[in-house]
Amino acid sequence: MNTRATAAAMAAVCVTALALTGCTSSGDDDGGDAGITFWLQEDLPDRVAATQEIVDAFTYETGIEVEVVSVAEDQFAQLITSSAAAGDLPDVIGGISLPQVRTLSANEFVDTDAVAATIDALDASTFSENALALTSDGDTSLAIPSESWTQMLFYRTDLFEAAGLDVPDSYESILEAAKTLDSPEVAGFVGATAPGDAFTEQTFEQIALGNGCELVNEDGDVELDSDACVSAFEFYGELTGDYSVPGAQDVDTTRATYFAGDAAMFIWSSFVLDELAGLREDAKPSCPECLADPAFLAANTGVVTSIAGPDSDAAAQFGEITSWTITEGANTDASQSFVEYMMSDGYEPWIAIAPEGKVPVRTGTPEDPTMFSDMWATLPAGVDTKAPLSDFYAPEVLDAVAAGPEDLARWGITQGQGSLLGALQGELPVATAVSDVAQGGDPADAASTAAETVRSIAESLK
Repeated sequence: MNTRATAAAMAAVCVTALALTGCTSSGDDDGGDAGITFWLQEDLPDRVAATQEIVDAFTYETGIEVEVVSVAEDQFAQLITSSAAAGDLPDVIGGISLPQVRTLSANEFVDTDAVAATIDALDASTFSENALALTSDGDTSLAIPSESWTQMLFYRTDLFEAAGLDVPDSYESILEAAKTLDSPEVAGFVGATAPGDAFTEQTFEQIALGNGCELVNEDGDVELDSDACVSAFEFYGELTGDYSVPGAQDVDTTRATYFAGDAAMFIWSSFVLDELAGLREDAKPSCPECLADPAFLAANTGVVTSIAGPDSDAAAQFGEITSWTITEGANTDASQSFVEYMMSDGYEPWIAIAPEGKVPVRTGTPEDPTMFSDMWATLPAGVDTKAPLSDFYAPEVLDAVAAGPEDLARWGITQGQGSLLGALQGELPVATAVSDVAQGGDPADAASTAAETVRSIAESLK
């Protein structure tokens, strides 16, 4: 049986049905009182199939049936709203982002007692302190943090060395490199600019954080039109308007441009590491040198995790913590057992699905505190070809990826405004502003318009 094709078909059926009735992946519709429904925010067939294998192992061990429902990220908000309206929330949701955790919490969909009990059972000391803080509202845990991915600036070390350029870790050095390397054959930089795209907002958030541009201040007042934010919009507008490729850029086009050898720098997440090494057939590097050596770009790419702007004293790292949560009204005992399994016996195969984008934030167990972090470094990455990332990247690259969970920051959360960050995912005003400045719009006007939209959304939450 073609398990990937089966998983893809299952995902399509689930999404078409709006996930309100669920899809019993085991083929048994009678899960009994002990059964639970698990929403997996993932729609890549190979990853869905790999998750199903872990779930099957859990069911075999415990006798608890689990219905797996694959939900695409861009359909999550609609589906959770429809499911809640029908009184049919899933028991467990996995792979959710920090903004989504806040959205679920704001709508009172989270069983915080069950979440806290699960973390206690696993032992809070085995988790990254930063991950626990980012998934909590004060002393209340909203989700069980599972893994992290980091966003980075990737750059062609061969081109930089030939031109005598410094590592592009600041606004100044990035602009200098983009200007120096930009040519009719190679763009100096390519980054997300598509309006209405979460990836655009994520990309700009890293740029903004590095310049001290915050969504809100400590009092909760919107700061998106501050001098630091206007400066960040101006920088990104110049970078994408003067030294990039034409047209709106998104998650696929930015990767394709760099993979073709047509850009000297691009911003993407750590999920690109296996593809950059030529380990995935449907997303392989296509640069001229890559024809003879599929790993050429991996060998000639450096990474920058933190970017510093002129208006800030410290660089900042953007990334994401993805988590598990248990919903209000869930089958609590079965749900806690399932999440505990996925964070212990099932944790290694879960991380192994895509280690390049799943850096464990539970580093180990009380008996072996570094068990999972040590394991991560040895896991083979890739889809069609499997190999450890250490076969392709220098130790300093992998060290930077592994350190991501402890250093990453996010807009709004540390200021107690995480629910606002979640609410922005509907309108994405920052992505609209980025698109405007990339097309030559005035940075101050774009920042002002975005700030007013955010203020309106913040007011609606009161």
